[in-house]
Amino acid sequence: MKFPAFLFSLFLSRLADQILLFLVPLVVFQVTQDVAWSGYAFAAETLPRFLSFPICGALCDRVSPLKLLRGSQILRALVCVLGVLANEAMGGIGWLVGLSAVCGVLTTQGVMAREVILPQIANGNRFDKVLAYAQTAEQTGTVLGPLVAAALFALWPWQAVVGAAAGFFLLADVATSYWRRGNPMQLHEPQGEAGHILRPIATALGHVLRLPGLLRLTMLTSGVNLMLGTTLASSAAMVTGLHQRSATYYATLQTLGAVASIAILLAIIRGSIPLKRMGATAYALIFGGGLLTAASTSHWGYAAGFLLVVGFDKMFSIYIRIHRQRIIPAHDYGKTTGVIVLLNNLTQPLAGLVVGAFADSVHARGVIFALCMVVGSIGLAAAVAAGRLARAAKP
Repeated sequence: MKFPAFLFSLFLSRLADQILLFLVPLVVFQVTQDVAWSGYAFAAETLPRFLSFPICGALCDRVSPLKLLRGSQILRALVCVLGVLANEAMGGIGWLVGLSAVCGVLTTQGVMAREVILPQIANGNRFDKVLAYAQTAEQTGTVLGPLVAAALFALWPWQAVVGAAAGFFLLADVATSYWRRGNPMQLHEPQGEAGHILRPIATALGHVLRLPGLLRLTMLTSGVNLMLGTTLASSAAMVTGLHQRSATYYATLQTLGAVASIAILLAIIRGSIPLKRMGATAYALIFGGGLLTAASTSHWGYAAGFLLVVGFDKMFSIYIRIHRQRIIPAHDYGKTTGVIVLLNNLTQPLAGLVVGAFADSVHARGVIFALCMVVGSIGLAAAVAAGRLARAAKP
């Protein structure tokens, strides 16, 4: 099936995407010397990709997801080239922010297309292994992206680094094409759905509310993302402020978090963890890690909690994606997953706003602890709902 070629395409696509995500705030800050403008630029490049999930998911139920995946890779390369040419012709840092924002939407389309394709690739194989391989490839790209971007930016101007990202996007499409030529399986072609493009969103929301267990899974994922968002939003202040560690220590901790994620994914590939135990274990360890970051007075304790939250987030992701694939009808998988991903990720910016509004060097630990209690309450409510559903299912 040449599955490694598909994984390589995921790696290259994520690598290029991370290069752009790293580059924009850095270049904007170097040009403006203003941290606020750097933050605004990051928001401008990330918000469109966040808001486009429902529409991109709905498109996957109307158009061949393989065409959407390949189109997203080719168009991202084209947008990078056009953005650099426009900058050379007219000047202005806005072209970098703009091309990254457009690439962000196209990245969302590629992510949603991949979500629809992966269950078909599994085709009788263990879906958790397929997901773990895919996430390992992407996580490796996430780790290497900033390192590659920093190395290239030290040698070249940002325009050339964006050109390198375009090359990675094209190579990703070449790898996808190679995989498809060596893959004899017939991928499901969606039947064109009539009606307005927004109509599927209502269908997806109906599935979330009515399909047994789907609302509970959405709640749990929102809790995990709240804990993850709280940890990521507060980590710089906690490490360099409260625990008085250096910026190098902070960067090393971030890298170790990504390495921990890869190690856990590889353990899933090699082992056979029951699905229910996987979800419960991941949620409990993420919650425990959050409590540790709030309660620890030592930087070692904080680091351990940080690694638990960041590392086991990927295990929980596999658990939730397998469950979703079992519950959601195949013909509505794209639209429903797109809406769920949007709902799940609302808690991450919420966590950032709460930390930003209420946390300072004195109160940061109290705010993290309070948000941990919210996460624990969500887990408890979901467990009660699961128990009631199990009892109702018994004859």
